[in-house]
Amino acid sequence: MARSSADDMELKRACEAGILSKEKAPEKVVMCMRVAKGRSSGGTWAGKAGKLASRHSNMAKPRVLAVTTKPKGQKTKAFLRVLKYSNGGILEPAKVYKIKHLHKVEVASNDPSGCTFILGFDNLRSQSVSPPQWTMRNKDDRNRLLMCVLNLCKELLGGIPKVVGMDIVEMAIWAKENTTTKATQVASKDGLFDSTVLEPDSQVAVENDLVSQAEEEDIEALLGTYVMAIGEAEAFSERMKRELVALESANVYALMETESVVEEVLQGLEVATICVEDMDEWLGIFNIKLRHMREDIQSIEWRNNKLEMQSVSNVALGEELDRLLVLLQIPPEYEVSLTGGSFDEGNMVKNIEACEWLTNAIKNLEASNLDPCYAKLRAVREKRAEFVLLKCTFVRRASEFLRNYFPGLIDSMLNDKDNFTQKGQLQRPDHADMRYKCRTYARLLQFIKSLDKSCMIPLRKAYCHSLNLLIRRETREYSNELRNSSKASKSSTPSFEGPAGVNQPAGIADSPAEAYSKMITAFIPLLVDESLFLAHFMCFEVPTSDGSDSDEDSTPKTSGSSGSSAKPSNNSSADLGVLNECVQEMLDGIQEDFYAIVDWAFKLDPLSCIPMHGITDRYIAGQKAEVAGYVSVLLDDLETRITILFSRFVDDACFQIEKYERNVKQVGVVPYIPRFSQLAARMEQYITGSRDLVDQAYTKIVTIMFVTLEKIAQVEPKYVDIVLLENYAAFQHSLYDLANVVPTLAKYYHQASEAYEQACSRHINLVIYIHFEKLFQFARKIEELMYNMSPEEIAFQVGMSKVDFRKMMKSSLTGLDKTITAMYRKLQKNITAEELLPSLWEKCKKEFLDKYTTFLKLIAKIYPNETVTSVNEMKDILANL
Repeated sequence: MARSSADDMELKRACEAGILSKEKAPEKVVMCMRVAKGRSSGGTWAGKAGKLASRHSNMAKPRVLAVTTKPKGQKTKAFLRVLKYSNGGILEPAKVYKIKHLHKVEVASNDPSGCTFILGFDNLRSQSVSPPQWTMRNKDDRNRLLMCVLNLCKELLGGIPKVVGMDIVEMAIWAKENTTTKATQVASKDGLFDSTVLEPDSQVAVENDLVSQAEEEDIEALLGTYVMAIGEAEAFSERMKRELVALESANVYALMETESVVEEVLQGLEVATICVEDMDEWLGIFNIKLRHMREDIQSIEWRNNKLEMQSVSNVALGEELDRLLVLLQIPPEYEVSLTGGSFDEGNMVKNIEACEWLTNAIKNLEASNLDPCYAKLRAVREKRAEFVLLKCTFVRRASEFLRNYFPGLIDSMLNDKDNFTQKGQLQRPDHADMRYKCRTYARLLQFIKSLDKSCMIPLRKAYCHSLNLLIRRETREYSNELRNSSKASKSSTPSFEGPAGVNQPAGIADSPAEAYSKMITAFIPLLVDESLFLAHFMCFEVPTSDGSDSDEDSTPKTSGSSGSSAKPSNNSSADLGVLNECVQEMLDGIQEDFYAIVDWAFKLDPLSCIPMHGITDRYIAGQKAEVAGYVSVLLDDLETRITILFSRFVDDACFQIEKYERNVKQVGVVPYIPRFSQLAARMEQYITGSRDLVDQAYTKIVTIMFVTLEKIAQVEPKYVDIVLLENYAAFQHSLYDLANVVPTLAKYYHQASEAYEQACSRHINLVIYIHFEKLFQFARKIEELMYNMSPEEIAFQVGMSKVDFRKMMKSSLTGLDKTITAMYRKLQKNITAEELLPSLWEKCKKEFLDKYTTFLKLIAKIYPNETVTSVNEMKDILANL
C-alpha cells in the first residue's frame, strides 16, 4: 500500500513553515493530509449557492488540510487550516476554520467509495456559497483525519458534532484495530492533563476513544443484571403464558375492588348526557339562524356581484369607446399634411407619416377588421366615407405634383450642358443625382399605389416620357461625338477584285469597332440600371434580380408592402408585361443612334462587324435581369443588324469570286486565293469572342472559291489538272499557318490537299501515257486478254507474239534518255509555278516506276524467257537524268 500523506514529515514541516509565514504565533500541526477540493451542488446548500457551485463541481483542486492547535493562556484553541500550492510549488495558507464552529460532519452519499466528506461550520450558514467537499485518497485516510478532529472536539469542547453518513461505533472499532495508544499532554481549561492518543504505525497521533473504558464496563454490568433465561424456546414460551394468566387475574381483581368508583363514573356520564342533549338543542337553534343568515349573505353577494360586473362592463365599454374614438379621430398634424400640405423634400417625412396613418386608418375601418356591431354604426360608416374622400384628395394632389415634378427635374438636366457630351469631350451619362432626388418620393409612390392603383398609370407614363427625352439626347450627342472624334479612316479591306498584289491588309489600331464598344459600354449598363430603378421606383411587383452589369446603387433603399419585394406575386407576370411596355416607352428611339454607329463602322471597315458582334454577344450573355427585357431586345436587334451587314460583305466577296469564271482564259494561280489568305488573317485579328460569325463566312467563301476554281479549270480542258493542282497548292501554302490554329480552315486545307493529290495523279498519268503510249497499251491488251484465257495462250494471239513484243519494246525503250527528258520538259512547259516542279517530277518518276514494275510482272507471266530492262536498271537511268 502507498504511504499515507499523514506520515509525510516533509509535508508537515512545509505546512508549519507556510503557517508561520502568515501567523505571528507558532501553531503545532497535529495532522496534515493531501486532499482534493470540490464543491457540493445539492443538499442543504441548494439554491443560488448550488447553482454557483455546479459550475465548478467537476473541477477538483489539490489542497492540504492541516489540524493545528495553539495555546492561549490556560486554554488551547484548535484550527482546521486549508493550504494551497503557489506557482513555485510552496504551500501557503488559503483558508482557516475554527474547530469550535464545527457542527456537522457529513460523508457525501454520491461518492460510493466513501472517501468524500463535508465539514459544516455554523458560522457559514449565512454565506451564499456551499461548503467545499474534501476527497481523500482512501477510507483509512478519511477515518484518521475525522477521528483526529472528533477527538479534539470531545476533549477541548466537551462534545462531538453531528455525524451523518457513517457509524460512530464502526469508527471506534476501526480506531481500535488500526491504532496504538500513548500518553500525551494536552492543555485544557483546567490546565495540562494526560490524554490517551491513538497512534497508528506512523507517528501522527489522534485523541481518546469516543466511548471510554469505564463507560464500556458500566454498560456490560447493566446488561448482566437482567437474566432473560431464553436458552430454551419452549420453556421461555411456557413462562410467558404463566405470567400473562397472572396479569389478567390481577386486572379482574382490581376491577372488582373499584365498584363504587364505577358508579360515580356512571352518574357523571348521565349528567354529561343531559348536557349534551341541551347542547344539541341549542345547536339546532343556532343552525336555523345561521341558515337564514347564509341566505341573506348569498342575496347580498349576488347583488354585489351584479353591481361589480356592471362596473367592470362600464369600464371596458369606456376603454373600447376610447379606442374607437382614436380610430375615428384625425390627428391635426396629419390632417394638415393630407389636405393642403406641401410636397417639398423637407415636408416628405410628415407626408409619409400622414400617408401611413391614413392607410392604417382605412384598413382598420374595413368590415373585415371591425367587430360586426361596430361596422353598422353610423359614426363608423360616416368616418369611413370621410377617410375615403380624404384619400382621394391626397392621392389627386400627390399625383398632380409628381406628374409636374418629373418633367421639371428632367428639364433642369436638359438645360445643363455639362450633363451632355460636347465637342471634343465625351461625357458618360450619370443619373445618380436624379435617382437620389427621385428616391425622396419612393415611399410616397408606394402609398399612392396602396391607396389607388389606377393613379400609377399616368405617373409611370409621365416618368418614362420625361426620361426618354433625356436618354435620347444623351445617346444622340454621344453617338455623334464618337463618329466625329474617331481617328478611324476607311479601311482597305482585302478585295477579291482587281489585279493580284494590291489590297494589302491594314492594321486595326484605329478600328471603328472601338467607337461601338464605347457606346455599348457607356449605355447598356445605364439602360439596365434605369430599367431596374423603374421597376423599384414605380412599384412593379416583379422579380428584380440584378444583371451582371447593374449598379447596386441603382435601386431605392425603401421599405413597404409594394414594389420593393424581390418575390414574385400572383400577378407578377402581368406586371412584367406592363413593366416591359413602360421600359420600351422610356427607351424608344435610342436604337437609331446605335444603328448609326453600326452602319458607320461597317462603311469604314466591314470587318469591324466581327468585334462588334463579339461585344454584343458578350453583353447578351451577361444580361440576366428580366425587368430589362427591352435592353435584351435592343441587343438582339443590334446583333441581327451586324450579322446582316457582315453577310452582305460576305455575299459581295462571293460575287467577286464568281466573276472570275467569266474570264475566257485563266493561267496560273487565280488572284482570289492569296487575297483570301490576307482576308482570313485580318479577320482572325478582329475576333474577340465567339467564332461562329467568322467560321460561317469561311465556309461560304471557301465553298464558292472551290466551286469557281473547278469551273475556271474546265474552260481549257487541256490544262484542267494543271490549273487545279497549282491553285490547290497555292491555297495550302497561303493558309498553312492559319489552318494549324483554325479548325474550320483546317478542314478546307485537307480538302484542298486531297484535290491537289488527285489533280497531280491525273496530270502525271497523262504525261506518262503520252511518252510511253505503246508500252502501256500493250500491257492493257494483256490485262484484257487475261480475263478470257490463260497466260500461255496470249503469246499465240494476233499482235501478241514474241516478235510483236520485241518490236514494241524496241520502239518504246530505244532512246530512253531522250524520252524521259522529253517527259520532264513536258511537265516544265505547262507548270507556271516553278516551285512545284521538283515535287511534281518526283511524283512522276515514282508513278512511272510503279507502272513499269506492274508491266514487268505481266510480261514475266506471258514471255518468261524474254530479256528486258529490269526495274533497278530503270531506277538508275532515272536517277542519272
